[in-house]
Amino acid sequence: MADLKHVGRIKDNGRKCIVVFRTLPGDAFSALVVMTEALSESYHDSIISLVESNAAQVNPELSEVLARAVFSDGSTMLPSLHVKGLLTKVPTASIEMIPNPSVSILLSELNQLIAEQKGISVQDLALQPDAPKTDVQVKEIASASDISPKTNNTDPLIDQNGLQGLSDEDIAKKYRSDADRLSKEAAHLRRLAEELIPTKKKVAVVK
Repeated sequence: MADLKHVGRIKDNGRKCIVVFRTLPGDAFSALVVMTEALSESYHDSIISLVESNAAQVNPELSEVLARAVFSDGSTMLPSLHVKGLLTKVPTASIEMIPNPSVSILLSELNQLIAEQKGISVQDLALQPDAPKTDVQVKEIASASDISPKTNNTDPLIDQNGLQGLSDEDIAKKYRSDADRLSKEAAHLRRLAEELIPTKKKVAVVK
C-alpha cells in the first residue's frame, strides 16, 4: 500500500485524525485536524476517499483540496467542517503522522524537515492571510483565532461545547459519542490509578 499524506493520530491516546492545516499563521506549532471518530458515516467516507485521491496526495496542504471538494449533501467540505466545529486545534508535537502502519513521525519534526528542505523557518510554512491563494476561505479559516461555529444559537450549553449550527439530531449524536469516549477514558484512568496504588478494601468490623 502506498504511503498516505495527511493521516495521523494523537500521540497520547492513539485517536485517528486527518491533518487539515499542518501549521497556523502566528502559531507554527499548532495544527488544525479533524478527528475521524467525530464524523458522521457519510462525512467520514467522503473525507477518507478525498485523502486517498491523487489531488490530495500531490498537495502538501489538505485544506486547499477540501476547499474545492463537496460532501454528498452538496456542502463544500472545508467551510462545512469549520461551521460544524469539527476542526480541532492540536499542538504539532502531539500529532504522529502515520503514512503507513510501520512508520510514524511527529508532525512537529516533519514540519521542521520540510522547512529545512525549503530553506525557510517553520513559521513560514503556514498559509499566510495575505498570501496570493485562490481560495479566500482557506486563508480565513487558517488565520481565524476563534474556530468555533458562528450562528445565532444562544444556548449556553451548545455554545460552550462548540455545537452551534448543528441539528438536534447531530448534537444528540455528538453528546452520545462524547459520553462513550469519556466513559472509556475514565475506565482507562481508573485502571492506571489501580496499577499505581490499589484501592484498599474496607474490612467489616464485627461487633
